[in-house]
Amino acid sequence: MFSFIKKGLGKTLGVIKEILPEKVEKIDKSILEEILIESDIPYELVEEIIYYLPPSPTVARADVKRVLESYFMYENTNINPSQKPFVELVIGVNGAGKTTTIAKLAHNYKKENQSVLLGAADTFRAAAIEQLKSWAEKIDVGIIYTQQGHDPSAVAYDTISSAVAKKLDHVIIDTAGRLHNQVNLSNELKKIVRICDKALSGAPHRKILILDGTQGSSAINQAKAFHEMINIDGIIITKLDGTAKGGSLFGIAKALQLPILYVGVGEGRDDLITFNPTDYIDTILDSIFTTTHG
Repeated sequence: MFSFIKKGLGKTLGVIKEILPEKVEKIDKSILEEILIESDIPYELVEEIIYYLPPSPTVARADVKRVLESYFMYENTNINPSQKPFVELVIGVNGAGKTTTIAKLAHNYKKENQSVLLGAADTFRAAAIEQLKSWAEKIDVGIIYTQQGHDPSAVAYDTISSAVAKKLDHVIIDTAGRLHNQVNLSNELKKIVRICDKALSGAPHRKILILDGTQGSSAINQAKAFHEMINIDGIIITKLDGTAKGGSLFGIAKALQLPILYVGVGEGRDDLITFNPTDYIDTILDSIFTTTHG
């Protein structure tokens, strides 16, 4: 797991090494502040982190770890993963890596010997349907799709109904990331949620927002808008390996008070890993302190 996280945080760790070429036993707060800001943790959050550290000018690893871990305490206790089929609705703007992430998530489930059916409910773009069909073939899972411009809610309904009839384990439904305006998008997503519940009471069981890691903290407003539309249950951060903004996860978790479920650390189908806050924080601290993680 650590090697995967290290791969994902490679550019962020490079920035830390530029600021702090040699690891230390205790770090000066002013240097720590610079590292946190350069890692794209929002400035007001950096101030808060520094405030909660001991008052001495230098601080030890354990003190920093204790404060940083407090930003990942959020869990969604309403999720019941034993529900079959477990229906997930995937939301996010175009270009965030939504379709690829759906494929990786489906591949993860397949590796656990669980059956998956995809629903191509981003009918706004023909390319989105074709891309998801292509991925379904590559990873050998079923897919329900229609033509561009058709009702996405109908696709969601048909996908869930098919999965129920076939007694499948998972349904993952793609959605449009952008329509003519925010109101259209909001109305469409709310309708899909309602229709999912008609197809299977309680569905979708998890609404996942995909955020582009290269956008860093600037993705927070986008995330808040989606959260206001349909109450997101969890987040997946993509393209973490392509950015030095690895610290932005703190700002995202704090602003939305939602769990980060997975992070994407590469292009391969196996490069979607379950997010473990302790591993994430330890990887950052390993590049700062001489004391080992634990």
